[in-house]
Amino acid sequence: MGLTYFKRYRLEIPLSGNLFACPPLPPGYSLCAWHPSLLESHAETKYRSFCFEIDANVFPCLGERDGCRRLMNEISRRENFVPEATWLLEFRPKGQSKPEYCGTIQGLSDRQGYGAVQNLGVTPLHRSRGLGTVLLHRALSGFRTAGLQQAYLEVTAQNTGAIRLYLSLGFHRVKTVYKAVEVAYA
Repeated sequence: MGLTYFKRYRLEIPLSGNLFACPPLPPGYSLCAWHPSLLESHAETKYRSFCFEIDANVFPCLGERDGCRRLMNEISRRENFVPEATWLLEFRPKGQSKPEYCGTIQGLSDRQGYGAVQNLGVTPLHRSRGLGTVLLHRALSGFRTAGLQQAYLEVTAQNTGAIRLYLSLGFHRVKTVYKAVEVAYA
């Protein structure tokens, strides 16, 4: 075993003033506000969104179903959990009664009164439709409703598409951090 380091950026956005415009959801999609009965659906959607992505290397729990379940349990039970910033995205094609959950985001608040975006994820088949932007907008609006003035997220430097999106929406980079991760050598 050895250590490797992943470069990550902390990006922030003020919640005062106008947030970026929220695009409409495409037909068949809808948002589900946080409810404890959706915990398993959040966990499964988180797993399907991250299991083959770089963040599953940075945070190994994201590459395991049980790890995502433990993480969702931990997030939702924290006293600084922000339900108004926690959303699940569902897709229900015409004629189907059972929805497919395809996006998730959670929110926490920190000691400085900032909203902390946790685990924004969209499953691979539903990407490039503006769904991540919708989830992010709803989370930021939820932070504002909870009385927070600023929000932040961290993103792995190799995730250039996400970084471009966040910067285009008004986030700005404030800090570079390095996450140490134990890895097995072959």
